[in-house]
Amino acid sequence: MAEVVKMPKLSDTMTEGVVAEWHKKIGDSVSEGEILAEIETDKATMEFESFYDGVLLYIGVEKGEAAIVDAVLAIIGDKGEDYKKILAEAEAQVPREEKVEVATPEVKTEAKEEVKTVSIPVAAPKTTISIVPKPVLAPTNGKVKASPLAKRLAEEKGYDISLIPGSGEGGRIIKRDIDKYQGGNSGGMTFVGTETFTEEPVSQMRKVIAKRLGESKFSAPHFYLTMAINMDNAISARKAINARGEGKISFNDMVVKATAMALRKHPKVNSSWLGDRIRYNQHIHIGVAVAVDDGLLVPVVRFADSKSFGQINAEVKDYAGRARDKKLQPEDWEGNTFTISNLGMFGIEEFTAIINPPDACILAIGGIQAVPIVKNGEIVPGNVMKVTLSCDHRVVDGVVGSSFLNTLKMMLENPVTMFV
Repeated sequence: MAEVVKMPKLSDTMTEGVVAEWHKKIGDSVSEGEILAEIETDKATMEFESFYDGVLLYIGVEKGEAAIVDAVLAIIGDKGEDYKKILAEAEAQVPREEKVEVATPEVKTEAKEEVKTVSIPVAAPKTTISIVPKPVLAPTNGKVKASPLAKRLAEEKGYDISLIPGSGEGGRIIKRDIDKYQGGNSGGMTFVGTETFTEEPVSQMRKVIAKRLGESKFSAPHFYLTMAINMDNAISARKAINARGEGKISFNDMVVKATAMALRKHPKVNSSWLGDRIRYNQHIHIGVAVAVDDGLLVPVVRFADSKSFGQINAEVKDYAGRARDKKLQPEDWEGNTFTISNLGMFGIEEFTAIINPPDACILAIGGIQAVPIVKNGEIVPGNVMKVTLSCDHRVVDGVVGSSFLNTLKMMLENPVTMFV
């Protein structure tokens, strides 16, 4: 008997998927456990295995098309089997609007080879500039009443003074009238350009980012706490650790470790708003934001407080590589209790981040800046890093967030405390 294959729900936030690739075509034999297709979700492109043995009789979503979860993806059955009745019954159970296709009227669309999303090829923008000389003005008839300064300014700017209305006594043209005149400040030339633009359909990942962060920003009352941290000791500690030759660590690894240990001392920051209750997590799972072509992924370093700098470094590097290759699995990005977003390596001094649900807080990390600081009553050179904590005021109050930042500051300014 023919079996209906539906669009699977491959992540907790997935509402629709795009067929990035079919590994079988109609008429091919399919075995249970064999790769049937690759499905692009909001976070990754994942291989989808068949649950049935038989022949691929029907494909309901072509390569590059999108469909909501539980839409008819394919039908597998015996060779030559009539599947039309079962197809009609399956489609009747799905809303008509379940298929989502990118509308590209009069423009040919094709799938991007690398990220497997639909793009619209558009000719490279061309901008032309033409110069239209100002026509030679005929001499005016009659005497023009104008001040000597106004005449000189009009001549310098190439204005026909007879066309300028005067606001002085008796209609006399004065300097103010020359300054206000819009007859042409372009030196007698008019510039003409061609406006062009390109458009691309929104990826599944970008759709979910827009939805979730929009909900976070407008439902969670954000407030922000910024603190400057002296990183001189952290720089020395990192240099000493890396000099051992047992692997390199980054400042981000030190921030993740210090954050996790500070959360252990301030569990109210390691929490979530659940509507009618607040969840205080006893475990510490740090989400580390990673930029990819289509947006942002947040793989999770689990039990970060109990891991070494080296273990955190290896894990974050692995996540970053697999995120850019779209090879992360759902268990890699689920379960965060706190999130860190670091833009310091891009030269950003400080910024504010939007809370990543279900967390109550997110920590934005700026770059380390060489600045003058006051030490023992004297101005000396120092290295300062600014961090900003975004808090959900429904869960975390100002004093709680400030206490957490002070503990974080103490640990980064005294890295030896992270080895205790």
